[in-house]
Formats: sequence, C-alpha cells, structure tokens
Amino acid sequence: MTERHRIGVLFSTTGPYGLVGRAMQNGAVLAVEEVNAGSLGIALEPEVVDPKGEIAGYAAGADRLLDAGIRHVVGCYTSSSRKEIIPIFEKRDGLLWYPSHYEGFETSENVVYTGASPNQHIVPLVQHLLARGGRTAFCVGSNYIWAWENNRILREALALAGGRVAAERYFAVGETEFGQVIDAILTTRPDFVFNTLIGVSAYQFLRELRRACRARGIDQPRALPVASCSLAEPELEAIGPEAVDGHLSSSVYFSSIDTPRNRAFTAAYAARFPDGPTPSADTESAYIAVHLLARALARAGTGEVAAVRRAACEVAVEAPQGPVRLDETTLHAALTPRIGLSTASARFTILAEAPAPVAPDPYLVRSAPRIVPVLRRPRLRVVPS
Repeated sequence: MTERHRIGVLFSTTGPYGLVGRAMQNGAVLAVEEVNAGSLGIALEPEVVDPKGEIAGYAAGADRLLDAGIRHVVGCYTSSSRKEIIPIFEKRDGLLWYPSHYEGFETSENVVYTGASPNQHIVPLVQHLLARGGRTAFCVGSNYIWAWENNRILREALALAGGRVAAERYFAVGETEFGQVIDAILTTRPDFVFNTLIGVSAYQFLRELRRACRARGIDQPRALPVASCSLAEPELEAIGPEAVDGHLSSSVYFSSIDTPRNRAFTAAYAARFPDGPTPSADTESAYIAVHLLARALARAGTGEVAAVRRAACEVAVEAPQGPVRLDETTLHAALTPRIGLSTASARFTILAEAPAPVAPDPYLVRSAPRIVPVLRRPRLRVVPS
C-alpha cells in the first residue's frame, strides 16, 4: 500500500526574484513526480504557496501550511525569508527543507539545509580569485544578511592575503539604478567586483556595468571581472546577450556538468518544463531536498518530525551534481564545489571542481579564512577544456 504524505512548497514564483523561485519550484515538482512514479512506497501531495517575494507572505504561507497539518515544507530562497519563518517552524515543530546556497553561521533542529554553506561556495571562490592575483575587491550587494555575511568573509580572507575590500555598496532588493556605484567602480578600478545582488538588481547591474565599460573602451570581463556565489543559468538568460558572458560563479551545480546522471536530469527537466527556466543550482537543491525528504519519510515510516530528521541523516541521494548526504550534527549537506565562467550561450564553462563532496562547515570552524592553510580547502582541480 502506498503511504501518502502532504508537503508544502513555498517559493516566490512572482516578485523581484521570481525567476529563481520558478526554477526552484520546478525542481521540487520534478522530484515529487519522480518519487510518486518510483518504488519508495510513498506518494507526495504538494501544497504550493507563492509569497510573491514579500517577507510577510512567507510568514503567512508558513502558518497556512502548518495550520493545514503539513509538517514538512520545502521552500525559501533568500536568507531574510528563511530567518522570518524559522521561529514559526521551531515553535510549531515543523521541518523546513531549505534549498538554497546561503551565508552560513546558523543551525536549527527545524531546518534541513540542502544548499551550499560558505565553505562550499565563498571559500572556493576566494581561493580561485587569490590564485589569479585578485587582491582588491569592490563589493556590490542587496541590503540583507546574504550580502553582509559573504562580504565579511571575503573581507577577512583578502586581508589575510594582504588584500582589501576597497568599498561596499548595498541596495534594496529590486533596485535597478546603479549609475553612481558603477562610476565609483570605474574610478577605483579594483581587481574584481564581488556581486551579491539578487534578482532583477543583479541583471540590471551587470548590463549597466558592461555598457559603461564599453563606452570607455574597457574589456570588462578581463579588466573588471565580476564574481558571484549566486549567479545561475536562468539569470544569465535574463541578463541578455549584451552582458551575459565572462562572469565567474562559485556553485555546487551547473547544468553543463557532463555526467550521465546530470544529462538524464537535464533531459527530464527539459521534457517536463520546455518553457524553462533552465535548471540551476537552486533547481537542483530543491530537487535534492524533495528526494531526501521522500527517502527519509519512507525510512522513518512516519511523517513525525524527529523520526524524519533522524532518517534523513541515514539516507543519500545520487544527485545531478554527484552523491549528496546530510551531516547529522548540522543538518547541512555534503556537496561538490565548482567554479564556472559564463558564456555567450547563457551557460557556464566549468573551470575547476572539487574531486569529491566537501563536508559542510557552516560556521567555518575548519575552513575559516583567517587560518591560512585552510583557505586552500576544499581543493579544486582544474577541469580540462
């Protein structure tokens, strides 16, 4: 007999970062359909809520799902939305399956983290940039905790290597006017720009920066490279052909990973969602979250939160990026860091990758940028072109 479980799906598929939200929801939906067609002996019934990118909408959505008796919710993209609803899940004993890369420095018994923690994205990016002579950064980000914390980690790492952050500028989510900060960047001429803008803000900034550089005869990708821990394939398509290429991104997944498992995933995704958005790290992370949840539900034989949490640390998923399992101490996933360079075809060429999944270190206890030898971990191998 098939055991049925209701789950929540809480992504902003409209609003300033709706493109990313749609990619994440697609990943969750594809995984639900695979679970229901598979042999685990369970079926998932998703209840979908769109908070529309509004903080209040996340709290209302979480309450609505929990009021309906749903204990497991896959959702949230931004750290501000996650921070908003964690107290609700802790108070009401639900389990949030959070499928997004984030800034770390957090654990909760009521959150399972399937996206990259800082030692799996910002530390490898710092390693890559320093190895190529990047010592001076200009940081531009959306004004919330994701940007603040990533910039802090970057600042400490550069200082350790004798470098510095020349300036930091923050903008409201959804802001699209960047003329003044671009003038400041062109005056400062840093070794690279560290971009922690999200959604439409990031797309417009990259277009304006490329346009301003062209007007001054500057080859922006070479002279002022932009590096990010969040830029993904759907966003490259949104940027448009005028400024899509030459951007560095640190991630655990790119759709261009050339393995049989990923080719099968991207083919299944394209068949199910022919209108896109293109699968990205956020898509894959939501996909992983649902598959881990399903395996944990099947293993636990119940939807009770404590039992599912224990079971989740006893199962694994052969994900499109490679093998993924949870760390029982932090409830974060072991993932495989990679560095990609965006191309004119709105995809990423993978420049380097870790040879195996890297254990999560959300508090940077083992990977702290302030400790010189550890900055070299996780070691990335260069991918042959």
